[in-house]
Amino acid sequence: MSSRFRLLAPALVAGMLLPATVQAADLLFSPQPVASSGWIVTATANGKIGPSFPGSDEFSAIVFPSFSLRRVGEPKRFSSPDDGFSLPLYDTSAIRFGIAGRFRGGRYLETDPRLFGFKDVQWAVEPGVFLEWWPLDMIRLRGELRHGVHGYHGFVGDLGLDIVSRIGPWTLAAGPRLSLGDADFTETYFGVRPFEAAINGLVPPYKPSGGLYSVGVSTALSYDWSPAWSTTVSVSYARLVGDAADSPIVTRFGSENQFTFGASVSYSFQTSGW
Repeated sequence: MSSRFRLLAPALVAGMLLPATVQAADLLFSPQPVASSGWIVTATANGKIGPSFPGSDEFSAIVFPSFSLRRVGEPKRFSSPDDGFSLPLYDTSAIRFGIAGRFRGGRYLETDPRLFGFKDVQWAVEPGVFLEWWPLDMIRLRGELRHGVHGYHGFVGDLGLDIVSRIGPWTLAAGPRLSLGDADFTETYFGVRPFEAAINGLVPPYKPSGGLYSVGVSTALSYDWSPAWSTTVSVSYARLVGDAADSPIVTRFGSENQFTFGASVSYSFQTSGW
């Protein structure tokens, strides 16, 4: 298995563009009391190792930053490592709804020489919406619907249920996952065009249909070292099903079993004046 590291520099640049007038107070070391107004910003450094592309049996590593905001006084929200970017437009203790987004890496010949003859699939941004529902304090249901931009132009959706257990500084979460994609998505990542089959010579043409393409489970364990610092480790497993599992790309060059391993470090600080 090969390992390749990709750094998402644009997200780092975005983090550097925060207004210079922001006053940051370290929640861990500052002796001053926490103000009743303002925001708490959480900056996270994330690392993941997962399939080089959907259906691949080789792994790549990626390192990227992420950020979240909450009002001072609001409790820290649970977020699974496999959640997409979330910007709530409606937010209560039971229901959250808002804008979602994800980044999906591309598929390139340099990633796997066995893809000789295949057209490269460029990276994609997936803007969309999300909905969360907490029927109980320890149960979360979340759904995302997104549309690909740049690398492909289809719709994808993710559904998940998490059982969340908080014991002191520990938070343990686990639950099932379902992923769906329309024909544009599955043809991009699992289809084989006739000219690609002819040039490659090892696989036949293949035109998959849309629908459910993977089922799996996600687990995560977090520890709060202080009000400022926390760490999280995660493992997720997805099993390709349906037309995705039958793709010659998967059966000849890849695997139906898709594992992803993650780790992150988060730092929270308070800002005021906006």
